[in-house]
Amino acid sequence: MEEFYAIDNYPIDATVSRDLFLEFTENESLGRGWVILHEGKPVGYAILTFVFSFEYKGRIAFLDELFISPDARGLGLGRLTLDFIYEQGKLLSIKIIYLEIEGHNVVAQKLYLSKGYTVHNRGLMKVVV
Repeated sequence: MEEFYAIDNYPIDATVSRDLFLEFTENESLGRGWVILHEGKPVGYAILTFVFSFEYKGRIAFLDELFISPDARGLGLGRLTLDFIYEQGKLLSIKIIYLEIEGHNVVAQKLYLSKGYTVHNRGLMKVVV
């Protein structure tokens, strides 16, 4: 996670992230997470978080994190991971999967578009509570 956040210089506190991960894994209603393996070694991870939506008539998900280490990129693992997440979404009765992407990450944008993701016509806003 530290390697992933470093790409865009996002702040991260390893202790806080570890505590959040424990909370996340102890409560199935929050979502699911997977380690991405290549040749038996961990090379990344994916985290899908859940939200309930009246508009979409049930549970939706947010692909909160998807990271593949630089040395494992270009091997098709991103495509395989997105296929896996799509199938898991169906098994989990997810109605729609959202994700965020950095504007400069053209490679990832092309990957998501090739897997059926579309640019949503609504802007994303936030407020810190």
